[in-house]
Amino acid sequence: MFLLSPRFAVLTAILLGGCALAPLEPAHPRLDLPLPTAWSTGLDPLKPASTAELAQWWRQLGDAQLDRLIEEALRGSLDLRVAQARLRQARASRAQAVSGWFPSVSLSGGVSRSQREVSSTNYDVGFDAAWEIDIFGGKQRGIEAATAELAATEANWQQARVSLIAEVAQNYIEVRAYQRRAALTRDNLANQSETLQITTWRYQAGLATASEVERARASREQTRASLPDLEVGLTEAENRLAVLLGRPPGGMHAALAQQAGVLPALPDAIASGIPADVLRQRPDLIAAEATLAAETARLGQKLAQRFPSLNLGASFGWQAYQLADLGGTLTRAVSGVLAATLFDGGKLRSAVEIQTAVQEQALLAYQRSVLLALEEVENALFAYAAGRERVAARRAAAAAAGTAARLSSQLYQAGLTDFQTILETERTRLSAEDALASAEAGLCSSLIKLYKALGGGWVAVPAPTRTEGLT
Repeated sequence: MFLLSPRFAVLTAILLGGCALAPLEPAHPRLDLPLPTAWSTGLDPLKPASTAELAQWWRQLGDAQLDRLIEEALRGSLDLRVAQARLRQARASRAQAVSGWFPSVSLSGGVSRSQREVSSTNYDVGFDAAWEIDIFGGKQRGIEAATAELAATEANWQQARVSLIAEVAQNYIEVRAYQRRAALTRDNLANQSETLQITTWRYQAGLATASEVERARASREQTRASLPDLEVGLTEAENRLAVLLGRPPGGMHAALAQQAGVLPALPDAIASGIPADVLRQRPDLIAAEATLAAETARLGQKLAQRFPSLNLGASFGWQAYQLADLGGTLTRAVSGVLAATLFDGGKLRSAVEIQTAVQEQALLAYQRSVLLALEEVENALFAYAAGRERVAARRAAAAAAGTAARLSSQLYQAGLTDFQTILETERTRLSAEDALASAEAGLCSSLIKLYKALGGGWVAVPAPTRTEGLT
């Protein structure tokens, strides 16, 4: 540690502070991944993804109740409030980092009384200032790191919003699917009760056997036994939806009973964009890139710690034995301290190596996140395309099974077919209608997953610039 004269300290600050920043700025690593120019999954029709469409993709479903639920979730979700609190914390941390760039000034005052041969009172008041000159850019790199962390936290908040919207939509679809499946089961239960009644009448007329009556009863009770599971699933989905909205569980049944079992309409065309759009739109990728920038800036901090630091100090004060004379006697001092580490056993060098490895991990994590994001979109596109084919096939199967069940019932009542045929056709119809309801709900879920994978549900906001707060 060297004590400098004030003039020499100021001269050193001017000379070093003006020329030593650039060499210590570490290079920002770039993503080195070949991105495809188009999605490999053939899905027709596709259209470019506009920011407005992705920001409020759920409105394309044309379901007013879903719109209201998502708006309520964005206001009341506890998970989103946690993310907002983290965002406020990150903003305060950045403000704290910026404050270290400026000098600190303090005011002091005191009264002291001494008693020797005579008693005396001493009054003093003064100002103290201290400033660590950022010669090699360590503080600037710290501000850059805090700015990047703020950008990452903002992106994580937006990612929480994206996830919340998708989860509300998924649970809403699940509620509607359970409602529809339960309604279909009740309809089939009514049909099977009618079949049991007809079989009982035929048995009383001597046209059917007791075995046929019991088989009809067993088929009806098997259908009845499936209702509790559907009701449990419906209750769990309703309660989960209530919690997502920030409500206590148990209060959603009446509101969701309106238009029970009606699934949202799907759009004719899907806004998917190109693979490069995913990097700009997905908040988790924006957060990963900002985290990489923060670790790069921290590497610059570690590099700066290996070079000398310069601290300037100044104090001005007044002393007097009478309060009225306090402004008369001025004391002042100016100091400059240039400090450098001569030997530390490799501690600072090791710190640079550690941070270099951390930066590399952040780069690899970012690259992995990009690949996983592209994978999610490709899988979601394929799942949606396959889901449309599945729904078309299930719809045709349900129509054919319904026709076969009606014909077999008519033939059985006319005595032209056996009871085993009607049981089999009824089971086939029930299974086909339930599979159709599940397939249509699955298609809606695939669309939700696709828009979530594309990063839909938020509007991109530019992150703070590197120099913001320094001027």
